[in-house]
Amino acid sequence: MILPDVLAPGLRAVLCGSAAGAVSARVGAPYAGPGNKFWDVLHRVGLTDRRLEPQEFALLPRYGLGLTDLCKTASGSDAELPREADDVAGLLAKIERYQPDVVAFVGRRAARVVLRRTVEPGPQLERFGRTAVWVLPSTSGAASGHWDEGPWERFAASLR
Repeated sequence: MILPDVLAPGLRAVLCGSAAGAVSARVGAPYAGPGNKFWDVLHRVGLTDRRLEPQEFALLPRYGLGLTDLCKTASGSDAELPREADDVAGLLAKIERYQPDVVAFVGRRAARVVLRRTVEPGPQLERFGRTAVWVLPSTSGAASGHWDEGPWERFAASLR
């Protein structure tokens, strides 16, 4: 496992990325890469009361949030991830076990793999049992050219 999951019963939302980025894997903290907006956007949209540092990721359940990745055995950019490392069954088992209100894919790649279709940011029609599904824009610095905070704002509002 590259980075540990942050999961617990009773979470409002579990944020699911494709895999740990190279910097995150190296430092042992999610969304730690230079230019990644994850921790800033969580605070700006009101999901946390302050900007957490990547090393404080274990505090997320205090805010009703959890973290996981589709791929737990490889790290790097989406283009570098081996398809065989995606663990759809493992992710769905985690969702079934912890039953968060929402699973929100951070970036389209993981959502496309799990939902097996093209996706756009926003709420999705699919559900995993009682768990609703959202797709959010990637916070990676590599995706900055396509950045839109609007879906993050709508997502945060839906959790209130």
